[in-house]
Amino acid sequence: MGFETFGKVSFTSETKAAAFVDYLAQGKVMGTRCKACGTAYFPPKMDCPSCPDSETEWVEITGPGKLIAYSTVHYGPAGFEDDAPYTIAVGEFGNGLHIFSRISKDIKVEEIKPGMKLKVVPIKLTGDRLSYEFQKA
Repeated sequence: MGFETFGKVSFTSETKAAAFVDYLAQGKVMGTRCKACGTAYFPPKMDCPSCPDSETEWVEITGPGKLIAYSTVHYGPAGFEDDAPYTIAVGEFGNGLHIFSRISKDIKVEEIKPGMKLKVVPIKLTGDRLSYEFQKA
């Protein structure tokens, strides 16, 4: 599977991190960790910007995270205008990873509070496309 199936709008079909989409298809949301310095990344990075090493390994994002910040989008950008309104957020997960994602529309806006527990899960979009979103933990 290529990276062209990731998200609603994809601007590239080739990337060193294309396995990210394969993991989504397997039901896993993955980041990477540098084998030399131990720094974890999401979205995945195959080359570590913290040290001159390119030895990375895939690590699954598991366990609950904590909602740090969120905002509701009322006028989506090109390609997303029909999705609005939707809520975007930053969650903090293990290893200090901060993940930017949409919050599931199954969570009512009035329920969303900083500090709430979230999990990040793969989702299927129309047209056999894959992405991920935050859901209640």
